[in-house]
Amino acid sequence: MNTAGHPEATERRGLELTPFRGLRYDPDRVGGLAAVTSPPYDVVVRPDGLHHLQDADPHNIVRLILPQAATPAARNEQAAKTLRRWLSEGVLAADPEPGLYVYEQRDGDGMLQRGVIGALRVTEPAEGLVLPHEDVMPHVVADRADLMRATSANLEPLLLTYRGTGTATDTTALIERTVEHPPLFSTTTEDGFSHRLWSITDPADLARVQSDLTRHQALIADGHHRWATYRRLRAEHPSPSAWDYGLVLLVDTARYPLRVRAIHRLLHDLPVPDALAALDGHFRVRRLDVPLAEALEALADAACAGNAYLLAGDGAFHLLDHPDPALLDRTVPTDRPTAWRTLDATVLHATLLAHIWHIPEDDPTRIAYIHDTAATVRKAERDGGTAVLMHPVREDVVRDLARQGVTMPRKSTSFGPKPASGLVLRALDL
Repeated sequence: MNTAGHPEATERRGLELTPFRGLRYDPDRVGGLAAVTSPPYDVVVRPDGLHHLQDADPHNIVRLILPQAATPAARNEQAAKTLRRWLSEGVLAADPEPGLYVYEQRDGDGMLQRGVIGALRVTEPAEGLVLPHEDVMPHVVADRADLMRATSANLEPLLLTYRGTGTATDTTALIERTVEHPPLFSTTTEDGFSHRLWSITDPADLARVQSDLTRHQALIADGHHRWATYRRLRAEHPSPSAWDYGLVLLVDTARYPLRVRAIHRLLHDLPVPDALAALDGHFRVRRLDVPLAEALEALADAACAGNAYLLAGDGAFHLLDHPDPALLDRTVPTDRPTAWRTLDATVLHATLLAHIWHIPEDDPTRIAYIHDTAATVRKAERDGGTAVLMHPVREDVVRDLARQGVTMPRKSTSFGPKPASGLVLRALDL
């Protein structure tokens, strides 16, 4: 396999991860690597988080992944100009030779995640190599595609998982040997996570990783819209080309388990009293005048017995559970497995959003998807809307549905920790 370029499609046997010349910040040209990183574009809580990141450093990656201008076209052109300027000024520079990158994240609670960043060949769903587990929103895919076309770059890796044997396979052995050496950089972001990155350029090491990964399929843990974007852009460009590949982080969750958290909903222009009034007779509703942590414990207990949600936005929490079985029979589609029909996200979208509150799930003027629990509550209270807090789904449920080819409702899960954006980028025209 040619480690300096991309192998021909006929050589593909499984997951095909190839080296690339990573674009990385020059630490001497910025105010510190932590100051130029960002969470993934869809985790940034706008506008608060966006402004905070923009103010952290004039070269923060958020200026590329979430450019600000009056129109979508102007935003994408601004991102492209910014990227070209940073390259010409040496703020970002390409590594001298192609490589794969070992990436490590740690936090103070004992979480350790390690994986390999590379350019993964984009596959069709029928090939079963990369398994999605959530639906996507077409307008988001279109937005990401426009940005990638304008910049000709993969600005942030998506997160894929695979299940190794739990033993020191070629990839995990190489990762653990690599981290014994000095990293390319080490930094700690304000969320308390430390980040380290190493490059793998030795042809024998690259070949071992590539051979090992051909035996696996991957689950999309985070980045469904970016994967759909990769597929759209690959279809637009004659093959072979750099567009046949997309930037990913691959993590063996048998070796380095991820955390699975919920993604919450913020319903704009739906005050909590109106949301509760519409539920009369459909769900059991209990008011909880307790702190957020206690309310989430009550949600976890209720979720053990069936579908449950927390509503917030009026200074209290309202626990919804015990939905009317007849209502679920009328509103939840019957053409999917029971594990899908009983998901909290399925009932939320099919029953609560579509039937009771009449809110389109893909209308950004009516609904927002937010990862941070406390931020969702604060925004609901500030804006007069309703926060719908969710309980997370187990990873084994997600993986089992994905293997059956069944996708969950959009924004059903939040796997983490997510890779920080801004540590390594991929330019498609190198």
